[in-house]
Parts: sequence; structure tokens; C-alpha cells
Amino acid sequence: MALALGVSGGALAASPLTTDSGARVGTNQSSKTAGPRGGILLEDFHLIEKLARFDRERIPERVVHARGVGAYGEFISDGDFSNLTRLSMLSAKGKKTPMFVRFSTVIHPQGSSETVRDPRGFALKFYTDEGNWDLVGNSLPIFFIRDAIKFPDMVHSLKPSPITNRQDPNRFFDFFSHVPESTHMLTQVYSDLGIPANYRQMDGFGVHAFKFVNAKGEVKYVKFAWRSQQGVKSLTAEEAERTQGKDIQHATHDLYESIGKGQFPSWVLTAQVLDPKELDAFDFDPLDATKVWPESKAPSIKLGRFTLNRMPDNFFEETEQAAFSPGVMPSGVEPSEDRLLQGRLFSYADTQRYRVGANYLQLPVNRARAEVRNNNQGGSMNFANTRSDVNYEPSITGRTGDDTRFLLSRAPLSGTTQQQPIQKTLNFAQAGEFYRSLPADARARLVKNFAADLGQVKSAEVKTRMVGFLLQADPEYGEQVARAVGLKPEKARTADMVP
Repeated sequence: MALALGVSGGALAASPLTTDSGARVGTNQSSKTAGPRGGILLEDFHLIEKLARFDRERIPERVVHARGVGAYGEFISDGDFSNLTRLSMLSAKGKKTPMFVRFSTVIHPQGSSETVRDPRGFALKFYTDEGNWDLVGNSLPIFFIRDAIKFPDMVHSLKPSPITNRQDPNRFFDFFSHVPESTHMLTQVYSDLGIPANYRQMDGFGVHAFKFVNAKGEVKYVKFAWRSQQGVKSLTAEEAERTQGKDIQHATHDLYESIGKGQFPSWVLTAQVLDPKELDAFDFDPLDATKVWPESKAPSIKLGRFTLNRMPDNFFEETEQAAFSPGVMPSGVEPSEDRLLQGRLFSYADTQRYRVGANYLQLPVNRARAEVRNNNQGGSMNFANTRSDVNYEPSITGRTGDDTRFLLSRAPLSGTTQQQPIQKTLNFAQAGEFYRSLPADARARLVKNFAADLGQVKSAEVKTRMVGFLLQADPEYGEQVARAVGLKPEKARTADMVP
């Protein structure tokens, strides 16, 4: 990934940040939540305005995940998990659920190469018999930021400059030098995992914590992963450059060719499970999207396997119009209070309504296989074929109503409303653990890849801050990158690292 920043000289005096209507912003770093571990509040107008404006920046191409390829498949449950969840697709061993998967790069546009250094989107759409479930994931288990209020800023820094239209390491490292929790994700992105060899040979992760809710209303926190049964394979920077010279969409070709030959790729879906009482048993916040849950504390269980076996008949009608949102989930799975996920619940569906239209869920690739019954109506390209005069509820003659079996779970609240960062950040430890888990040759490639972009940064202050983050993750890691970009490690050690 050509991660980029662009700042020169020292810090400038800050001008007051405002909303689009000119109101002063108290903080642009933390969303307003119901206490330290409560959900984000809809009354945070700055957050909603910021996300809604961001969702409408591009048309018709996706703002992120523009370059993609999709395939249909089938999920088969490995057992009856009704003790954990009332999710119907996991209610019996051998139960089959049709699905659609879309793979993508994240930052780069439709015509870009599939050899870029970039996380890969790995979005799953299960057509369950009780409604769709969009499990919108990535090829890496964590993310750059932990609060959705920073998502537009992060993407803006990684996208081309609005002045030069060039992606510039000076810009994105300027941003990340103020975001210490990004160290873990940057370390993984600049590792070999940052350039998957193809889409079949990469793992997927839900990134966020979610909730499983069973028929009794009992709640467990869960993190999902899906492991490639073809193994995991990556490209070095040199291999990626050679591949790009031959074919900029090699991963798309690979998927079409493999499935066309009957070589159907498959993944095992797993979940780590935590009791709510265990959330405080970690030295970090388990609802922080920049963290992984150690297997020693939350071992994975196998939920089932999915296999991709059919390519779309029409790329635009299916792959391009496929629309995902983490808020699309049937009974039995719910969002956690993860601050990044909470913002995505609004932003993803909102951007689909803007990009595709208010009735995007009526398109064949997005349409639920279960019966849809509600009073939504009108809008562009509506073909719901409404036949009843009763388009409101409640009604004596109406046929819809509540079903209390599917009430959402309850969660205790504490504290007061707030706009504060999470308390247990632990920004660098897992980045260091990941670095030390790599063999020596992979660590060397990570340092080389990181330094190739960081070395382009003109601001000594930005370089120093970034190296300081790496030193706190692992001394060897930071020292190696520092030397590679011509910086003395001692200078970074003594610098003020507080963002």
C-alpha cells in the first residue's frame, strides 16, 4: 500500500473545527457513548453528519472496496449451536445456507491492480431462512482505528491528494503519527500478509466483536474468522511488481479459472466466544477493533464450512450491485458496543442507499430468500409489488405485528454520556507480538516494506513519531526501521510520543 502523508515543518496553530453548519466541535476523536462501555448515541450529530457526508463522496464507484470480484456458494453448519445462538443457519448439523461472497481491495479504484499492498475486503452474505446476514470482513483480524468518527479522516489520508490526485505517504503517515493504535494494523499490512497471492489463499475475519443471543436471551460476545482450506499465500513486493506487469487483475482471473475448472475453494468458519463477565479479564478492551483475542483466553470453535462453486452470470448486476452492511443480521446475532462497528451500522447501509438506491435490498443479489413483510414503500426502482391498502401498523386488518421472541438483548449501562477514548488502549503490545512471531526473513521484508513508504516522508517529526510507535512495539523493529529511513533510534526514544 502506498500509505501516504504530507506535512512539512513544525506543528501549526490549530483553527477551531466546526460542523458543516459552522458549529464548533468539542472533540473529533471520540464518539458520544452511553458511558464507557455503552453504545454510540444517535444524538451525536457531528458523527452522523461526518459519516453521511463521507458516504456520499463518490458516485457510482464505491468509496472503498471499489475493485472487487464475487462468487456464490454454500455454507454447511457443523452442528447445533442453539445453546449459543438462535441464528437459524446454525440450528442443526448439516444445515445448508446459500451465500454470496465479495472479495476486494480497499483503498484503490476499480481499474487498479490487485497486487497493491492493501487489506482485502472479504464480505459474506448468508441468505438464511430467517433473513440475510452480512458478515462484512477483511483479510486481516484488526483495523487501523477504534472509533468510527475517525474513519473518514483515515480514508481521506490514504486516498489521493485532493490537490495533486496522487497517493502520498506524507499524507497518511501524518495521520497515523497521531493514531498510535494503528501500529498493529500497519505492522500487519506491511508484512507479507499485505499482498495476498490471490483470493482463494487468504483468511477472513469479522474484525469486530459481535453478540450471539440464544432463545433464552442469554448473550455471549463472539469474534468470527474463516480459515482458507487452500492455505495462506502472499506475494513479496518484488513478486507483486512482476505479477502486475503481466496482469493487473490476476486474482480475479484466478478465481474465475479455479471455479470454472471445478476446483471450488472453501473456508472453515470459526468463532471465539466470551462471556460478558470476561470482558474485564484482559489488559486491553476486547471491544477494541485494533486487538485480537488470544486463543489461550478465547479458543475458537468450528461453526461450519463454506464453499464457493459458481460465478455470477453478470458482473455488474451481481458483483457490482452486491451491497453489504454489518447492520444486516437476522435474529440470534447482534452488534457489540465496539465503537467502530457502531458507526459502521449506520454508514454502510447509508452508503448503499446512496450508491445503489433506497431499494438496494430488492435487487436479486441482495434480496432476502426469506419473506419480507414491512411498510416501507416508494423510492427509485421499487418493485415490491405492494398489494395491500394497509401500509401502516398497527391495524385491525393488517397482517403484520410484533413477535416478542425476537426482541433484542438487553445490556446494562453505567456512567454518564461522554466523549472520551477507551480506558485500556494497549496500543503497541500486539504489534510487537506479531512482529516477533514472524521468521527472520519475514521480519526483514516487513521492515523493508515499511521503510519504503516511511522513507518518502519529508517531515522529520512524523518520521520520529512513527518510529517511536514501532520502538514501543518492539525495540528491534523500531531500530531497524529507523536505520532504514536514516533516523537515529535515540532521537525517537526521547521524543514526546503523546499524540
